Amino acid sequence: MDRAERDARVSEIAALDRPVRADLYALLVDRDDWVGREEAADAIGVPRSVAAFHLDKLAEAGLVETRFERPPGRSGPGAGRPAKKYRRAEREVSVSLPDRRYDLAGALMADAVADAAANGGPVERSLASAARSTGREIGEAIRAEIGNARSASAVRSAAVRALERLGYEPHQRGRDVVLANCPFHALAERHRSLVCGMNLELLTGVAHGLDAEDRLAPRLDPEPGMCCVRLRAG
Repeated sequence: MDRAERDARVSEIAALDRPVRADLYALLVDRDDWVGREEAADAIGVPRSVAAFHLDKLAEAGLVETRFERPPGRSGPGAGRPAKKYRRAEREVSVSLPDRRYDLAGALMADAVADAAANGGPVERSLASAARSTGREIGEAIRAEIGNARSASAVRSAAVRALERLGYEPHQRGRDVVLANCPFHALAERHRSLVCGMNLELLTGVAHGLDAEDRLAPRLDPEPGMCCVRLRAG
């Protein structure tokens, strides 16, 4: 996750850091339907103008969806202005500092279990394959962004961008790239061999997708306070 994305996600959560907004959001969660300003104001015991202000702030933060609708049975000229309604947004909002990607780990592991069950092979082998394939897709997407810029510096910048998006917090150390954060930290603490192996395969796939295996080769090189993988310059 880069700085801009992290700031945006923190802002989304910060939008709830007011009692009225938290109450309004809880109301929308409970109702699970479109709610008008007056209905919301009555439900939490605040003036309509106050409810409207805070509902619009939640909408600006992306936590709430809005639409306009006329009261039932009223249409055409003279029916009045449509009322603004609010509903909890369907997209998930979460923030973790430092960045964690347990959703990605869960998806890879679920794919691996399904593949192993279908084909009768070891789960570890299926997990390695799923991680490498996903990493390659990520690397290819980043490579498409840089187009024909194939210089060493362009490839390195693209690799760093991919690692930032995955939450690794990459830093230059000499010619190598070290990773100050493990996006799968809690899982690695419990199942180090399995998760570090998955991590290595994921980053190997990223390097392959970037066509950068000979310039930044992922290697297991654990050290305290760092991710278990380092990208060694070729």
